Amino acid sequence: MRVLIVENTRNTDHGQVGRALAEADATVEVVKAFAGEALPADHRDHDAIVVFGGEQNARDDVKHPYLPRLADLMRGFGEADKAVLGICLGSQVLARAYGGENIIGAAPEFGWQAIAATEEGRRDPLILAAGAAEGGFHSFQWHDDTFSLPPGAAHLAENGTARHQAFRLGRAVYGTQFHFEAHRGVVEQWNSLFPEIAEAKRPGWIGEHHPREAPTLGERADAAGLAIARAWVALV
Repeated sequence: MRVLIVENTRNTDHGQVGRALAEADATVEVVKAFAGEALPADHRDHDAIVVFGGEQNARDDVKHPYLPRLADLMRGFGEADKAVLGICLGSQVLARAYGGENIIGAAPEFGWQAIAATEEGRRDPLILAAGAAEGGFHSFQWHDDTFSLPPGAAHLAENGTARHQAFRLGRAVYGTQFHFEAHRGVVEQWNSLFPEIAEAKRPGWIGEHHPREAPTLGERADAAGLAIARAWVALV
């Protein structure tokens, strides 16, 4: 199993996705696109692609001119019936690739939040793995932007802040607005690296909300996230 991982920001942690890939003994190639590393020409040398999040928006082509090429590459994997996973910014680029609209600054969300499965989601292997049978699950959120569903996409998950939390195209092309890869260790790392930003996003996060929520919502999110990651790797 040969998997291409595209990073869009420094300090990217593969979290639960990395764990699931290691369990599957996958060979992983990492491209730090944000730092100018070149994307491959096409999908032929890999069986799947994972695109992680970043602080830029999915239409910020002036500052990040690789974004249109990344969108084309993700679609190329999908059209070859290979597994695709876009998380946060990755999901927004994926939506762009398939004709969805990127809606900038319209859905700020931070922390462990509840996510509900749609009717379609309750039949989807990833969302079922996360706990859709119980009505929904929790996952970590850190975003401002959202997107419209691409034509033909199955709408899998939603909440009151960002209606389009997850979608699927075809067999194994997935976008998730939520950071299911971010287990509690990743969140603690983000707290250490970006305390001022986290506090601005949710006042009282560092000293109050995070310590209270990590043993409860965070633990549930960890389990859901690993289940989603394993279910996606099984589709590769």
